[in-house]
Amino acid sequence: MGKDVENARHSLIHLLRSGRSPEEAASELGYGLSWAYKWWGRFNEHGWDGLKSQSRAPHHHPNRIPEKTRRKVLEIRAELEEEAEKPNALSYIGATAIRGRMLERSLKIIPSVSSIEKVLREAGATKPRPKQGTSTTVYPHLRIERVHQLTQMDNVPHYLLGGTLVNCFNAIDVVSRYPDGKQYERKSTNEVLDFCLKTFQSIGISEYTQMDNESSFNGGRTHRYVIGRVPRLMLLVGTELIYSPYYHPESNAFVERFHQDYNQNVWQKLQLRDLAHVRQASASFFGRYRLSRHHSELHGQSPASRHFANPPRSLPTDFVLPKPLPITKGKIHFMRVVSKDQTIPVLNVDWSAGLAQPHQGVWATLSINRLGARLGIYDQAPDVAKRRCFASHPFPLSEPVVPLSEAFQKPATHWLHELFNLHAKDSTMSSRLFG
Repeated sequence: MGKDVENARHSLIHLLRSGRSPEEAASELGYGLSWAYKWWGRFNEHGWDGLKSQSRAPHHHPNRIPEKTRRKVLEIRAELEEEAEKPNALSYIGATAIRGRMLERSLKIIPSVSSIEKVLREAGATKPRPKQGTSTTVYPHLRIERVHQLTQMDNVPHYLLGGTLVNCFNAIDVVSRYPDGKQYERKSTNEVLDFCLKTFQSIGISEYTQMDNESSFNGGRTHRYVIGRVPRLMLLVGTELIYSPYYHPESNAFVERFHQDYNQNVWQKLQLRDLAHVRQASASFFGRYRLSRHHSELHGQSPASRHFANPPRSLPTDFVLPKPLPITKGKIHFMRVVSKDQTIPVLNVDWSAGLAQPHQGVWATLSINRLGARLGIYDQAPDVAKRRCFASHPFPLSEPVVPLSEAFQKPATHWLHELFNLHAKDSTMSSRLFG
């Protein structure tokens, strides 16, 4: 009997090394998937000697995960791997996703993420993480700690079969990881404004909103001192817009990482026919993602439960964008690097960075009020109590500044509380998750 068992283990290794998957090899040999992972792991660690039967003498391991729990970890891993291949499922199979599934099922024993990772390593079911690139410039940045404090927005292009371009806009709350998105044929300022309005209605109006420096986001690169329609919308609703550094996607890391998840779960899994199909598949993905518990930073919570634990300030559904958009009292921020001639580019003008050094990362703030506007250049972000002002410049405005409307001032006003009335909580949540 013992020799037959060891022969089966040897057969498993030969099948795996010939290109069979663990599922195929285990099924062919009449064993479970956890068995295949176990002996594949033993072989990778100890070679052919690792396939020999070991002593069953009892050992004292007070912190060892029970064997039943270990099998459950590998069983759920196999489930997630199988689900990940389906077009209508998420592609998360790591330790956090496994623990999230265990929490959903209210299992009696739920190991920590590190313990689950250890089980996966011992079973040979882990993959090395890719190395991340580094940047030589260090930029000042906000210390984000609260939900509704910062939303990052960005666009990622994709192509349908036949070459038709689809512009996929995504946004995500940095702390809750609650996302939203919409897809368009074009990428003009009109599409950006439409997506911003959708984001303000679903994710909410964050204290800060961050995006990159594309022309459709900032008003173009022709006119000096221009405050385009997108920054005007941000000022109008009371969020402080942050423009990322040029050519520095690391500053928008959370939405850039979300692009990868979106690409993997929508574009890499499906043969998308047209824009309507893209929007249908994307909406389904967003709904599943918002309820997923795979994020290690959320400690078993889903993005939806974390995001709506404290209701956001949201744009009412009947909001009408004013035409023309005024310049409203508020602030616009720019993360920039000082050039060799000690200047930084802001709104198509090169400004002296004063005492800042060449190649230094700085934080610039355009402060707008009823009396005018001024650009300040600093060594730190505005949430740092003590920071140094390198330079300050008057900023010319060609039109009057209007005050921030009471509807968009903090704390939330009456209609915002009504929007999240407890009696309508369930229907509101449902429409946000899958709408």
